Amino acid sequence: MGARVTSLRQVSAGPSLSIDLAAVAANTRRFVSLARGGVMAVVKADGFGHGLGDVARTAVAAGATWVGVTSLAEAVAVRESGVDVPVLSWLNPVDADVRTAVRYGIDLSVPSLEHLAVMEAGVRVHLQLDTGMARDGAAPETWLSLMSAARRAELAGRVSVVGVMGHLPCADILGANESGKRALLRGVAMARQAGLRPSVRHLAATSAALTDPGTHLDVVRIGAGLVGIDPSGTTRLRSALRFTAPVVQVRRVAAGTGVGYGHAHVTDRATTLALLPVGYADGLPRTASGNAEVWLAGRRRPVAGVISMDQVVVDVGDDVVEPGDEAVVFGPGDDGEPTVGDWARWSGTIPHEIVTGIGARVRRSVR
Repeated sequence: MGARVTSLRQVSAGPSLSIDLAAVAANTRRFVSLARGGVMAVVKADGFGHGLGDVARTAVAAGATWVGVTSLAEAVAVRESGVDVPVLSWLNPVDADVRTAVRYGIDLSVPSLEHLAVMEAGVRVHLQLDTGMARDGAAPETWLSLMSAARRAELAGRVSVVGVMGHLPCADILGANESGKRALLRGVAMARQAGLRPSVRHLAATSAALTDPGTHLDVVRIGAGLVGIDPSGTTRLRSALRFTAPVVQVRRVAAGTGVGYGHAHVTDRATTLALLPVGYADGLPRTASGNAEVWLAGRRRPVAGVISMDQVVVDVGDDVVEPGDEAVVFGPGDDGEPTVGDWARWSGTIPHEIVTGIGARVRRSVR
């Protein structure tokens, strides 16, 4: 039982990721229509793996009024991509280059007195409060001192306090947001009592934006939702990715053939196996082995054996598949192909990890 291999031209194509910016625009417009205030397009982690500049520009064109990122480097990249709406960076070390933030017109979060101490004249800041995560933001027992110090810094001309922000720990659980909302509003009241006048209050991300209008306040921060992920599981958004790989080899094997490392899969019948040049180095979690499927020759096909670093084997039964045929690893699901959500479920993780984990050697294209 011999193997048929693809040509060099077909091999060179390799795995490919197609990014649908029309889906990003449609999702953005949906959140703009739902939000009680503005929409901050969060494009951290290279726009959730979809391209930082492309996603930022698309979201702004579709109605987003802010852009949010974690690092200052990401914020600069957003500015240099041509975005001119307010940009916020909220996860920086205490020695961050504040002068660069001022030069590029980037707002910075202030989660501690130590961060506040290094701010320089001209920077706009958002006081970041821990509203239930025990993670980022100032701990509640430090809020009063942070507000007072921020007011002194503002009077001295070192900062302009424009916002107060928090994050919800259980936003995808209906009814779990009240304590977080109360905490943020308490922090805003403390800021005003200290003489500050923040005009932008933001707390809700994708899940709360979809399920709890009471958390919207002045701006909602939408990241995963832009690219079609709804962590709350309540809304069908448009997926923006299509991940494909060519068949590079096809072989017919007998029943009882062990496949891949450790012979984790043994064929129970004579069958045809197709090899795809994509693996965990390209973002397919090894933990999906034994569960994963791809779309090939008009239907879903099981991945046979362990997902390797560079390749997977697919069992196509008695159907005809040729080298060079395209397999869809995941897509929007409109034609029955696996989705990002399917891969997350097979891997025991969340869709966010799938879309941000796609490897650098996967060829990207935008449509």
